[in-house]
Amino acid sequence: MHYTKEDSILNNSQDTLNPLNKKTAPIQDNCVGLEYPIKVLQIGEGNFLRGFCDWMIHQCNKKGYFQGSIAVTQPRPAGKEKIDQLKEQDGLYTLLTRGVENGDTVTSSEVISVFSQVINPYEEWNTFLQLAANPTLEFVISNTTEAGLNYQPTLLEEGVPIQSFPGKLTLFLYHRYLHFSGSTEKGLTMLPCELLERNGDTLKECVLRYSKEWELPEAFIKWIKEHNLFLNSLVDRIVTGFPKAEADALFTAWGYEDFLLNTAEPYHFWAIEGNSELDHRLPFKKAGLNVHWVKDLSPYQTRKVRILNGAHTLMALRGILSGMETVKEFMENSNFSHLLHEVIKKEVIPSTPGDFNENKVYAEEVFERFTNPFIHHRLTDISLNSLSKFKHRLLPTLKSYADLNGALPLGIVQAFAVLIRFYKIEKLKGTWTGEDFKGYPYILKDEEYVLEFYREQWLQYQENQISLLQLVENVLGNKDFWDENLNRIEDLSNLVHKYLEEIIKA
Repeated sequence: MHYTKEDSILNNSQDTLNPLNKKTAPIQDNCVGLEYPIKVLQIGEGNFLRGFCDWMIHQCNKKGYFQGSIAVTQPRPAGKEKIDQLKEQDGLYTLLTRGVENGDTVTSSEVISVFSQVINPYEEWNTFLQLAANPTLEFVISNTTEAGLNYQPTLLEEGVPIQSFPGKLTLFLYHRYLHFSGSTEKGLTMLPCELLERNGDTLKECVLRYSKEWELPEAFIKWIKEHNLFLNSLVDRIVTGFPKAEADALFTAWGYEDFLLNTAEPYHFWAIEGNSELDHRLPFKKAGLNVHWVKDLSPYQTRKVRILNGAHTLMALRGILSGMETVKEFMENSNFSHLLHEVIKKEVIPSTPGDFNENKVYAEEVFERFTNPFIHHRLTDISLNSLSKFKHRLLPTLKSYADLNGALPLGIVQAFAVLIRFYKIEKLKGTWTGEDFKGYPYILKDEEYVLEFYREQWLQYQENQISLLQLVENVLGNKDFWDENLNRIEDLSNLVHKYLEEIIKA
């Protein structure tokens, strides 16, 4: 949530506190990292990177392992306000970490001091490009959202800032290539954090495409391919940003104001598809952080989708139909919480590829995160595009379980029935609306063709044109939804019908 100095003046009747910067008394002696050489270019000034990898680098610096700082820049002109604030605060900000860890509620705060240079490329384009000549630079870390990690046709004009992140990176790398005369020792390691599968591969493809579009030398393209690393990675941490309601009380307790205050949960996980020897250069694991250098990222992606995201979808649909609003509320209901634990434990984990014990530990961490009293994760937010989410998060578990056991996972089958009931909807004043078990309305958001299909199916059932079993079979047989006819899975339609009938009669 955005917070300004004006908010502070209006809300704080006491004397104005000093702003956070290098002169702020409480942290004068704790600015480790600001004097270190720049080793990282970070494209992305937002909450997530500041609550994730910047915090990690700070931990490494405190132990003397990394001894490097970060030059940070924003990917879009809209990031100017936060970049300007970072400059005013000498690159400093506070991270408040709070949540549940090993069964205990924990809270801690720390001033993060990793930004030694802050650049607005739309106002300081030459300064940004000159950074390419820095001999100590080794890494590029980014989070520009999934929309930022794509190719956009762009003209290359002298002195004109490039809008797209991959375009900026391409020209930046070309300047580095020219400055160091194509030295094989001066390539960089790219670590994109965008939530996109094969994000490193995608970024590399974009850079190579720009290189060819702009007719850059073949020798440069060869240098990109052979002497730069584009690593695929998977990040996981809930970073909730500025705690506006509590900010003034926190500032008073700390003795300074911080308009870039950020909050995060204790849990953090980063899997990077790369050689473990890279930890010598970027010593996350050595510093005791939950970072893993892996040969294949896919098991970690599958684990997250099936366990964490699958649990989210399981609880969202049933919770909304039961009149609940948040993940926390669902988990505090002993019956629902027990049901969710049983489905994950007995159906999801045994059907998920990878090490069974590692998956089990991961699931335990997920449930602990769900009980975080400081995070209010709305079930309606999780329920967006629920049909597609069911397809990618829960259907693979259903099929894997059936293949392994010769029987269907009844918890997932029940969830399928809940999904169909969730889409019992009508369109009221342009808004797609359903009713929960007590008759209270909720709003659905999904592709229009999905919503139209379900409305028509439920309307036909209510007018006795089709039976409930036929409705189920029509849903399961819709290849536009599932890319296959799910009626071919033995006994699935009968069981879904059985559970849906019980839901309707309850």
